[in-house]
Amino acid sequence: MKSATDLKVKLFADGADKAGMLEMNANPLIKGFTTNPTLMRKAGVTDYEAFAKDIVKEIPAKPLSFEVFSDEFGEMERQAKLIGSWGANVYVKIPVTNSRGESSADLVGALAKAGVKQNVTAMMTLAQVRDVAARLAGGPAAYVSVFAGRVADTGRDPSPMMAAAVELLAPTPNVELIWASPRELLNVFQADAVGCHIITATNDILKKLGLVGKDLTEYSLDTVKMFKGDAESAGYKL
Repeated sequence: MKSATDLKVKLFADGADKAGMLEMNANPLIKGFTTNPTLMRKAGVTDYEAFAKDIVKEIPAKPLSFEVFSDEFGEMERQAKLIGSWGANVYVKIPVTNSRGESSADLVGALAKAGVKQNVTAMMTLAQVRDVAARLAGGPAAYVSVFAGRVADTGRDPSPMMAAAVELLAPTPNVELIWASPRELLNVFQADAVGCHIITATNDILKKLGLVGKDLTEYSLDTVKMFKGDAESAGYKL
């Protein structure tokens, strides 16, 4: 079994809690960060721009992805150019469609021509990957985020699709594939096995990296001890 240091897939941390982001930034295994409006709201962020600029100041040397939040393409473009100006390490997250299901491919192409680094997000089909990759080709560095975890939530194995996405992106070396929304640490090794460039995961998943390769008999005993300790702490009696 590979150790965490043997992985070829790059590990990004997904979240919007400043303390958690700085904790992960101190881990040499973490190569970048992603966030989104949902995570920001959950973390209690009220001033989007102030929060983002603070994070750029604190983490200036690793890729950071911040998402637009307009539903209109003209306003998305304005927001994207503003967000992209906050730092050379900033990637602007553009949803693959707006909430009406209208493709953002034309906007992606325009932003690529304008030199904006993008992370096209919420993708779940190979057709979306193919269409977006064509618009990003020849532009600045970019990511496409395929929500493999949500694909798995539908009962589908995302690994074959992600492997096919890797092949689709081979002719566009400026574009890297992100395995997004993983559900468990095993997904990191699945992403690595199919040649995915990046996987972004929440801190609770990434903190399990210390368990990689752990002896299973020892882990079984640790679990029994946990049950025993919790029962005693609760004062259970029969």
